[in-house]
Amino acid sequence: MQTFTRPELEDFFYAEAELLDNWKLTEWLALFTEDARYEVPSTDLPRDAQASTNLFYIADDAFRLSERVKRLLKKTAHAEYPRPKTRHVVSNVRILASDGDHCQASAVFVTYRSKSGHTDTYIGISDYQLVRTASGLRIRSKRCTLDLDSLRPHGRVSIIL
Repeated sequence: MQTFTRPELEDFFYAEAELLDNWKLTEWLALFTEDARYEVPSTDLPRDAQASTNLFYIADDAFRLSERVKRLLKKTAHAEYPRPKTRHVVSNVRILASDGDHCQASAVFVTYRSKSGHTDTYIGISDYQLVRTASGLRIRSKRCTLDLDSLRPHGRVSIIL
């Protein structure tokens, strides 16, 4: 049994950010397990809110996440075509718990989205449940909690944080 290390998680999160910034969404999707979850709670919810009882901006299982990626890669995804320039900045990586091949971790993020002469800034914290597999680390769940009072002036989350 190999233990998880902060440098290992940092490298993984940096690679994930690079895939998103280069719009390699299919490769990014491959980082997830078959039972994955990707969530972005609305900004007025407490950090421990559950998607089953609250309205989230995004509450995707693996199938819905794959459909999101397919949609974002199409020219008909008007909000993101032509695709914006993004920069995902990851910091303050912490291992919260680990047990065998499973790990809970968090990382602070700043995501910049620039399109049509306007730049939006999304800030928050990502909570991860990671699994070590024969293929490397995989994301079982990723929850991006925004540290914004509201989505204004952004109005939406149409990119992947």
